[in-house]
Amino acid sequence: MSDGLINAPTSVIFGGVAVTGIAAALVGARRDLDDRTAPMAGLVAAFIFAVQMINFPILPGVSGHLLGGALAAILVGPWVGALCVSIVLTVQALIFADGGLTALGANITNMALIGTAAGFLAALALRRFATRGRFGLAATAFTAAFLGTVTASLGFVLEFAIGGDAAFSLGGVTGTMVGLHALIGIGEGVITALTVTAVAASRPDLVYLLRGTAKPLELRTSPLERAS
Repeated sequence: MSDGLINAPTSVIFGGVAVTGIAAALVGARRDLDDRTAPMAGLVAAFIFAVQMINFPILPGVSGHLLGGALAAILVGPWVGALCVSIVLTVQALIFADGGLTALGANITNMALIGTAAGFLAALALRRFATRGRFGLAATAFTAAFLGTVTASLGFVLEFAIGGDAAFSLGGVTGTMVGLHALIGIGEGVITALTVTAVAASRPDLVYLLRGTAKPLELRTSPLERAS
C-alpha cells in the first residue's frame, strides 16, 4: 500500500496493531530462535526481500510479487516469520520507498501478521498430509501460501472500509482485491512450494512445520521415487 489509500486515523490505528503484533512476535520468537535457527531466519528474510523485488505478470498490465508470510512461517515458524516479513517491509519502505511510510503499519498488519498467521494455520491444519512425502509437503505449502495471500488482501479491505475513499464501492474493492490476489496466490503458492520442498529435501530438520514429526527424512523422496 502507498500513502493516501487510507486516512490518517486509520493509519494510526493499524500502526498500533502492527506494533502490538511485532511485540507479541518478539516474545514468541525468543522461544524459537537458537544458534541453529537464527541463521535460517536471516536467510529467509534475505530471500523474501530479494524475491519481493521481482514482479510476475498475472493479467495484462497487472503484476504481483511474493508476500512471503506462509513461506516464512513454514520454514521458521509464525513468530519469527512475522518478524522476517516486518523487517523486509520496513527496509523496503525506508530505503527503497516501496510502500508508503504512513501505510507501513497497515502493510505490516496485512502481510506480516495476517498473511503469516493465515498461512501458518493452514499449513498446521495440513501438517499430517505434509509429512507423507514431497508431494504432500508441496501441496501443503501451495495451499498455505494461496490462503495466506487471499486473507492478507482482506486486511486491506477492512482498512479501506474503515478509512478509505467513500467514492469507491466497498463491494467493488473487495471483488478486485480478492480476485487479483487469488491470481497472485497461485504464483505465491508455486514459489513457496518449490522453496520449501528444496529446503526439506536437503535439511528437513530446518523446516519448522516438520519439527517433531515422525521420520522427517522420508520427505527426501516421494513414494513413487522410492518404488523406482
